[in-house]
Amino acid sequence: MKKIGEFIYPWGSGHFSRMMALNNHLTEYIKDEYEIHYSSKAEIYQKLLEKFPSQHHFIHEILMPTPIDGKMGPSITLSMLNLFLPISKNPPLLKQISNYLKEERKLYDKEKFDLVINDGDMGSNVLAKNRGITSLFVTNQFRPKLWKSRFYFYPSVVFISKQIAKATRIIVADSPPPYTICEYNLNFSDKVKEKVTYVGHFATNKVLENKLTTNLEKLIQDNEFGYWMRTGNRSTNDVTGEKYEEVFHDNKIKSEKRIISHARNDPSIDRVLGKDGKKYSILDALEKKIDWIQIDIGFLTETEKQTVLRFCKYVVINGSHTVMGEILGVNSKPIIGIPVYDEHTNNLRWAEDKNLGVLAQNKGQVIDAISKITNNYNKFQEKLDDFSKNFTANGAESTAKIVRDVLEKKI
Repeated sequence: MKKIGEFIYPWGSGHFSRMMALNNHLTEYIKDEYEIHYSSKAEIYQKLLEKFPSQHHFIHEILMPTPIDGKMGPSITLSMLNLFLPISKNPPLLKQISNYLKEERKLYDKEKFDLVINDGDMGSNVLAKNRGITSLFVTNQFRPKLWKSRFYFYPSVVFISKQIAKATRIIVADSPPPYTICEYNLNFSDKVKEKVTYVGHFATNKVLENKLTTNLEKLIQDNEFGYWMRTGNRSTNDVTGEKYEEVFHDNKIKSEKRIISHARNDPSIDRVLGKDGKKYSILDALEKKIDWIQIDIGFLTETEKQTVLRFCKYVVINGSHTVMGEILGVNSKPIIGIPVYDEHTNNLRWAEDKNLGVLAQNKGQVIDAISKITNNYNKFQEKLDDFSKNFTANGAESTAKIVRDVLEKKI
């Protein structure tokens, strides 16, 4: 029986969603029996336990080093101090790296993997190379472009790119150039380019059949609004929400309708703010035909999300690569991006350069961006239509074919 190791970096949900999308296609292409072992920590580890309740013996908690959360996303200061000092219950980073590689080494030696797929976990690349095991590294980053304020990160960026380059093949979860959203986060050297494959986004362009229209879907019909998405891990989600709230309190957009999805499975978040300043439940707002200004939703179902994306005028995001592919490529909607990380800034600057959206660094720029998109909507739509035609969405399926060929020793 073939054994596959999937090592999923636990910072953010994009790594997890990509691997789960890949798994959905593996059964289509791998005909022989195989088993998959999953490794991660924290929230992603818990998600794996919930998703595979009868396969806990295949799920391994590996304490991969991650940045330290702060009030405004990852804290640069705390993360740098954590190099040598214990911070927020995290041992010094050097000790973390040693311990996590030790645990991964034990797992490698025990399971004797035929193939490993590393989504964001570069340490596993090193172990696979040392043991002669084929490794696929799935990513949307290699050597990100740094802005002037971040020049001191350059040595670490070079170090990380060298570890990624040790993979047998680098799988870029994006469309081939010149339609690569993460282009400014890649910057491959000529030597590395030989092992790079652009497989496309791990997205779905399948239209879901909506058999039952929900109260939310009924409420938003025949309305023009912006869709404000909160995504990422808790700190990223929180800081994104705080930035959104700053904008909502400005008088210039007090009449701009919006839907905010909080990406948290908490029904208590669901509420409607009427133009009368009162708050209602979704059902009450629908029955009373409330003229609403804001709708907060803890968690949208897939069909509700599809409906919101169909009716919205534009989408406000933080620049997450996975989300950008879904919005720009699958749904052809212009974006306004408020970045949290440099990775986001690079993605959003690329989209702005291609006239697919607008990068906004502060409240004033967000308000200007809404006006710019509204007043030039046809121009944005023209560029989006061209991008959508060239958007590659079958990254999970293409990667599954590569996995099959590796296991059958065709490549």
